[in-house]
Amino acid sequence: MKISVKIKSWKKEIKDNPLIYVLLAFILLLAFFVRAYRTGDLLRFYFDQGRDALVIWRLWHEGRLFLIGPVTGLAGIFLGPFYYYLIAPFYLIGGGNPVYPAVFLAFLSTLAIFIVYFLGWKMHSRVAGIIAATITGFSYYIFRTSRWLSNPNPILLTSMLFLWSLWEIANGGKKYWWFLAAFFAGLSLHFESASAVFYIPLLVAFSIWQRKNLPDFKTIIISGAAFFATLIPQILFNLRHNNILLDNFKKLFFEERAFRATTKFILEVRSEYFWSVFSTKLFPTWRAYAVLFVILAGFVLLASRYKFKKLILPLFAIFLITPMVGYLLFQGNHGNIYDYYMSGYFLPFILLFGIGLGELWKKPGGFIAVLFFFYLFFASNGMFIKNYITATVKTRPISLEEELKAVDWVFENARGRGEFNVDIYVPPVIPHSYDYLFLWQATKRCGENLCNMVKDEQVSLLYLLYEEDPPHPERLEAWMDKQAGIGKVEEEAKFGGITVQRRKRL
Repeated sequence: MKISVKIKSWKKEIKDNPLIYVLLAFILLLAFFVRAYRTGDLLRFYFDQGRDALVIWRLWHEGRLFLIGPVTGLAGIFLGPFYYYLIAPFYLIGGGNPVYPAVFLAFLSTLAIFIVYFLGWKMHSRVAGIIAATITGFSYYIFRTSRWLSNPNPILLTSMLFLWSLWEIANGGKKYWWFLAAFFAGLSLHFESASAVFYIPLLVAFSIWQRKNLPDFKTIIISGAAFFATLIPQILFNLRHNNILLDNFKKLFFEERAFRATTKFILEVRSEYFWSVFSTKLFPTWRAYAVLFVILAGFVLLASRYKFKKLILPLFAIFLITPMVGYLLFQGNHGNIYDYYMSGYFLPFILLFGIGLGELWKKPGGFIAVLFFFYLFFASNGMFIKNYITATVKTRPISLEEELKAVDWVFENARGRGEFNVDIYVPPVIPHSYDYLFLWQATKRCGENLCNMVKDEQVSLLYLLYEEDPPHPERLEAWMDKQAGIGKVEEEAKFGGITVQRRKRL
């Protein structure tokens, strides 16, 4: 009954605002198009992607379940396994083709754009929702993250679902929103722990703010159980491996003192980092314009007398300031932090900025400033997106297109020549990507025979595959010098930055 009522209310909403929803549909379709277009050619399939694909291959072909996910940037700290289970069905549907999970992740990021619109509408207006959705859909760096076949990608969606849950709670929503907030906070830890780890203190700060609206003890217990349930795989892994995860956490927090008092230097470095993280989501290069419009949107929000400000500003302050404080105190990992560590805050920032522009739109002449923003926004981001999706082998980094061509060349060249070995050089040395591509293509072509590709013993026929390594040419030269004493070159082919050779062992 409730579902049918909601469907009817949505039908009425769309019928009453046709222009808004035609525009939203166009935004979503175009955003998905640029995220999925030429995935087979442009997919960056490197170390992480090959590692993840091999884990999933063992799931489907060897029945090997897993309790942990990818390793984080912190030594010995692993994510939960849900990312693997999320994309595993699409590797199966695609027969091992990484394009399928990549397109699925592009779809999830497009779904996140709809959530951005929905919250912008509910928090302020349909115009604010459209503004925020448009920025999310065509921000170059959000677009890049959305095409990334890697574990941080889904947090674009779960961060918005988490924020939605908190918004409903702040608006006096039903008790189950506490359960959902805890669940999405825990689930996000499976995707990008460097972001989601701050969802825990964030949730505590939010609860203090909402202390008058705290649920009953039963709801708190159920919500805690929902969060705890997302950690069960890691807990089981830890117990089965002599507390390895717990010991690594202890080492990080106590021996290495990952969190400690900030200094003037750290404050300056982190301030630049935070501004770079958020400003580049609006303008990849024109940072002066980002300063102008962030100040303008912030001023309009602060000056507003509308009731929504009483909920919006404290909610977003808690959501965005908490990780900033956390990273001011975090000095582990040799002080290194990267843009994607804040993946769980990209879309909430854009939503808040969009609400600011939505408020500006309502002011006399404000729509002119908003239209000027979008003129600059599309001039900047549109150029980068266009260059990305139209790039050729000569103008982009090595991608799946030429990787598969190189692998196919080996199998075609080796046909009828008997058993052969493959030796690979790629930066950063570990060739997980090609390990997977050779395994996938050999199985696809020849089944368990692997087309006579041999790994456990040396045979006379040897294929070398190596990529250019401009930052460290000395490493490739050393590898090639070693290969010169192993085999004689008989044939060679090039595919962009990849070289493949057939050699006969000496």
